[in-house]
Amino acid sequence: MTAKTSVTSTARLIEVFSAIQGEGLNVGTRQLFIRFALCDLRCHFCDSSHTWNAPTTCRIERNPGLRDFEIHSNPIPLPILLEWVERQNIPCLHDSISLTGGEPLLHASFLSLFLPKVRSLTGLPIYLETGGHRPDLLVTILHYLDSVGMDLKLPSVSGESHWQKHAEFLRLCYDSHVDVFVKIIVSDKTDAAELERSALLVTGVSPHIPVFLQPVTPLSPAENLTNLPTLAPSPEQVLTWQALMKRLGAQVRVVPQTHKMLHQL
Repeated sequence: MTAKTSVTSTARLIEVFSAIQGEGLNVGTRQLFIRFALCDLRCHFCDSSHTWNAPTTCRIERNPGLRDFEIHSNPIPLPILLEWVERQNIPCLHDSISLTGGEPLLHASFLSLFLPKVRSLTGLPIYLETGGHRPDLLVTILHYLDSVGMDLKLPSVSGESHWQKHAEFLRLCYDSHVDVFVKIIVSDKTDAAELERSALLVTGVSPHIPVFLQPVTPLSPAENLTNLPTLAPSPEQVLTWQALMKRLGAQVRVVPQTHKMLHQL
């Protein structure tokens, strides 16, 4: 009994901070980000590989948006995280709370305790950013969520392949009536056949689910001149892929990582 309580009432975090959402359906909104450590994927394009493992410390902003971080030891007890969120939650500032990572669903047991408390404390909607490959964990917290951004991993880009899990995950979200959208990272190596399969997967659940094609976004123009394993696609490639998916009935928008353009990293 004690061991179980210890596991579910703490979480290993990377950081808690306030920022402008740079991706997907919520782009441009102000969110309070809770970034969880640990990920069971190893995507080639990942710009958050520092979250793959659990560090001994995490950081928390003293004042929202100022990047004046304090350092604290992991894991973090639930009451402490609630205190941090309350401190960040200046009235009328944030549009929602973003659970990001890493893969937040690896902390589902903690979230099942944390989410009802943080909703009661803040009144803010809860948004989950996820790899979309753990439907077994999603079901344990889905009823606490208001919106979900599901990554659909293309094998040609990410090195990961989870088609069936993505389909199950998306169906769970849609049937629960949360606001759900799909984000697909594309690079110069993207296989068009995988985008066709992605469009059919999404429209097979509902043609009304928005799909965001997100070109790999370098931090600077110089990065595309280096020997990076994953490079941005050409404009011609992106236009062709969007047209392909739209012909199959998908609602497709192309949105790069705007937070990088704002130098908000």
